[in-house]
Amino acid sequence: MAQTNRTQNRERSKEWFERAQHSLVEGVNSPSRGAAVYSPGPILLERGQGSHVWDIDGNEYVDFMMSFGALIQGHAHPTLVKTVAEAMAEGSHFAAATSAEIEAAERFRRMVPSAEVVRFTNTGSEATMLALRLARAHTGRHKLLKFEGHYHGWYDPFLLNAHSHPPEQLGTAENPARIPDSTGIPPSTFDDVVLAPWNDVDALERVIKLHGHELAAVITEPIMANMGCILPRDGYLQRLRELTRHYGAMLILDEVVTGFRYAPGGCQEYYGIVPDISTFGKALGAGFPVGAVAGPRAILERMRWSDNMVLHYGTFNGHRLTMKVVAANLDLLAAEGAYRQLHEVGNAAIAGLREVFKRHRVKAIVQGFGPMFQIYFTERDAIHDYRDYCKYVDSKRYSQFVDKLLDRGIYMTPSNGLHWIISTAHTEADIAALIETADLACVGLA
Repeated sequence: MAQTNRTQNRERSKEWFERAQHSLVEGVNSPSRGAAVYSPGPILLERGQGSHVWDIDGNEYVDFMMSFGALIQGHAHPTLVKTVAEAMAEGSHFAAATSAEIEAAERFRRMVPSAEVVRFTNTGSEATMLALRLARAHTGRHKLLKFEGHYHGWYDPFLLNAHSHPPEQLGTAENPARIPDSTGIPPSTFDDVVLAPWNDVDALERVIKLHGHELAAVITEPIMANMGCILPRDGYLQRLRELTRHYGAMLILDEVVTGFRYAPGGCQEYYGIVPDISTFGKALGAGFPVGAVAGPRAILERMRWSDNMVLHYGTFNGHRLTMKVVAANLDLLAAEGAYRQLHEVGNAAIAGLREVFKRHRVKAIVQGFGPMFQIYFTERDAIHDYRDYCKYVDSKRYSQFVDKLLDRGIYMTPSNGLHWIISTAHTEADIAALIETADLACVGLA
């Protein structure tokens, strides 16, 4: 497709967004979709096919947001469309035991090495909530260690320092300021939360030495995906695994973003980490709402009905139609060459963007690899943690850059804290369109 200023006419998006103000708070159902991110308002999307989406005005875009990573197979994959149609015709949901949930669980276990058993939830947030409850029950402890900049859903205890703030508000790495991400949370909620910087082995060892014997769990993203795409330093995750094991704290690996993206078994397979509990979502459902908690039977069996059980109910847990999609999606991902394609296409996009920025002498880096990456406008060679992001990343400039891409047919969120996503539907032509459009958008950015 020709990359010209062909997507600037968004009159119907504007009209519908104005209409939405009468019925929806901010005109949307999540702040990440509204005027807080998209200025002056969001682009209303109407349909998608493969790697492309069309808005309500009929403009066509190459989609690199992919529902924040949920659409691992792109839009309307024919296998999944057929699966949904057949499942819906037979009955979408029973709130009863079904063969569909068993087949989905069997495929899950084949792909995730640490999963002796799995429990399906409806969202990633629900999965991390359940994981923490299991860890507390299993250890008999209550405290939780979470890292600056990591987002684990909107459950109260996780909502500390998950969004960027001016550097002067952060406190020191030795004694981070505790900044709640929401009002309406009692201060006592955070009495059992230990906050620490991420990706710093010395800081990790210091904090674990102080609090390790009190900790029920340490929760971490294997790749920090809430500040774009920040990779773990060599050996960091391995040292975290050693320390949690030594102090008897459960290691919860939050793979809601990274699961089924980098490898069949997620980042735990890619980096060679065996967590005590891991959580999944997004790519697992290929566009359908789902989450999962996986781990050893000895831990997850605490949900078995008894006087001392870990309670986990849910009318829509193991939703039949969703389980059919999960099974079909995992079959597609297990096919020969699926992950090779994801990595090759993503690495081509990264290399092309780096070359564009170099040629235009724009001070920007592209960080990540394969199926997920992010662009940072910065003079640094790399962004290693939350404090780097808050101090050195020009997120306003990033938003301006993405706005130029949106005007030329590349769909991406202007939020620098999210990330570019490659699906199995993306092609070399899509990458060429991205590079051509980024080349045009760089004019005036140097």
